[in-house]
Amino acid sequence: MAIAETDALDVDADRDDVEFLLGLARAFGGAILFALPMFMTMEMWEIGASIDAGRFLAFLVMGLLVMILLAYYSGFEEADGPLDALLDGIVAFGVGMVTSIAILWVLGILKAGSSFSDVVGMAAVQAVPAGMGAVLARKQLGAGDQAGATRKGYAAELFLMLAGALFMALNVAPTEEMLLIAVSMTPGRTMGLMALSVILLHLFVYTVGFAGQEERAEGVGFWRTFLHFTVAGYGLVLVASCYVLWTFGSLDGGSLSLAATTSVVLGFPAALGAGIARLVV
Repeated sequence: MAIAETDALDVDADRDDVEFLLGLARAFGGAILFALPMFMTMEMWEIGASIDAGRFLAFLVMGLLVMILLAYYSGFEEADGPLDALLDGIVAFGVGMVTSIAILWVLGILKAGSSFSDVVGMAAVQAVPAGMGAVLARKQLGAGDQAGATRKGYAAELFLMLAGALFMALNVAPTEEMLLIAVSMTPGRTMGLMALSVILLHLFVYTVGFAGQEERAEGVGFWRTFLHFTVAGYGLVLVASCYVLWTFGSLDGGSLSLAATTSVVLGFPAALGAGIARLVV
């Protein structure tokens, strides 16, 4: 009897090890898939080598926190609680870091003569979106019921929209086009872009019938849903956009009005990221 129980425990342990390794493999796949555009963007290389130390540290802390929360809500290995989510988030960041170094090395961006600070800077900046991709890999690259468990609730909905906005903003914020577009925008066009962003955010999450789309709670009207989720979500989109632009130095030396307009411009793709995040996760 004791031998049978021991064998059963060994089988369970082996199964857990296999599942973890499969989850880790999916995490590396997700890191490459989600962060590949940023690996091949020159502005991201330059930011990694020149970013201010304080902003760099804040960016890494923010990125790790987002990964931990993503792991809690829908990680590459189902988190049983905060400690599990913390460990999964740290693993995801490590996966993102290793993936970033490997891809940048293969692409010839990192060379044998690269300084330690350049290697760490370039890889760590890329590791944040790559790590987010590693966490999301469980849902997108997993199979069966394992890929379907996601915690719900108002805070979860808002956080997932924020994470989607951050991820999409990271894709385009480093480029000069954000500022070029912002400079050419009139106040009327800026307001119109804000309205379009809000409309698309709401349509993507609640209206057009994508797979995984949210359903309004029974008895909850349009305006309550619109204000509590869509408008609140767009507020988070603007916060995320402004933060990413500040981190990358895009707002340095500019006026407050230019900073606001640039945040709205970046908020357009970020709003789409917020809209599809709930569908993806």
